[in-house]
Amino acid sequence: MIRTVALDIGETLVRDDRYWGSWADWLGVPRHTLAALVGAVVGQGRDSADALRLLRPGIDIGAEYAAREAAGRGEHLDDTDLYPDVRPALAAMRQAGFRVVVAGNQTARAGLLLRALDLPADAIATSDEWGVAKPSPEFFARVADLARAAPHETVYVGDHPVNDVAPAKAYGLRVAHLRRGPWGHLWADTPEAAPADWRIDSLHDLLAIVTA
Repeated sequence: MIRTVALDIGETLVRDDRYWGSWADWLGVPRHTLAALVGAVVGQGRDSADALRLLRPGIDIGAEYAAREAAGRGEHLDDTDLYPDVRPALAAMRQAGFRVVVAGNQTARAGLLLRALDLPADAIATSDEWGVAKPSPEFFARVADLARAAPHETVYVGDHPVNDVAPAKAYGLRVAHLRRGPWGHLWADTPEAAPADWRIDSLHDLLAIVTA
C-alpha cells in the first residue's frame, strides 16, 4: 500500500527552459546552443553543468550564480514554469489522503521559490538545502524521512533513470518513471528505465496507481 508520493522537481514539476535560457542569456550565447550542449553532456552520462564549462572553460559556476543574483538576474520560478498537471494532480492525491512531498536536485533558492508558489504539497526540500544530492543513497534516506512512511510505502516520481529510477529502487522505494522532458523521453523505453515499477505519461496517472 502506498502512503506517500514523493516527486522530483526539474522536468517533473517544473520546466527547465527558463533555467537554462537564463544561463544562456547571462553568458551571451544562443539559447539553442546551450540547450543542445546540455542534451549532449547528459546523454553522455555527465553532469548537466558541464555544458556551462564547455561554453566557458574554467568557469566558477558558484561565483557566476552569485553574480547573477546580485545583478537581479538570478533564479526565478512562477506558475508559468509548472507543467499544467502539477497543481490538479498533487491536489487530487492529497484529497485522497496521501502525503505529497517534493524533493529534487535543486538550489536552496529554488526551494524558497517553490514554497512561495503554495503548491498542494506537505513538504518541499532540495539537495542544496540538505547538503546531499541524487543519486546518493543519503538523498533518498532524506526522502524517506520526509515521506514519513516506509520505503515500500513511498513512490518516487522522476524523469531521469540514473538520478531517479536506479537509486530510488536501490533504496527500496517504489518508482514511477515519467516520460517528460528530454531525459524522460530519451530513456523511456531503455533498460535504464526498466526497473521502474510504473511508467507514466502524466502526473494524472499517479492517482490510479496509488489507489490500486
